[in-house]
Amino acid sequence: MTTVQIQLPDELAQQARSAGLLSPAALEKWLREQLRTRQVDELFAASDRMIAVETPAVMSPEEVAEEIGAMRAERASKHGR
Repeated sequence: MTTVQIQLPDELAQQARSAGLLSPAALEKWLREQLRTRQVDELFAASDRMIAVETPAVMSPEEVAEEIGAMRAERASKHGR
């Protein structure tokens, strides 16, 4: 277990204590919720970045086969085959 010490304005600390928000269980629950929220936010941010990346056009199977054939021919010519 780790002990954490925080400084709060007296009035806020009294209100939080009265509401039961400063108990170890309440603080643990709040911290876990905050971590989960950040993870979700980071996931959505990553998704937004992925969407923003320009994706290449989809190739048909025939186009893929042509590209593979061209690559093989290029390799063969480089290696003198």
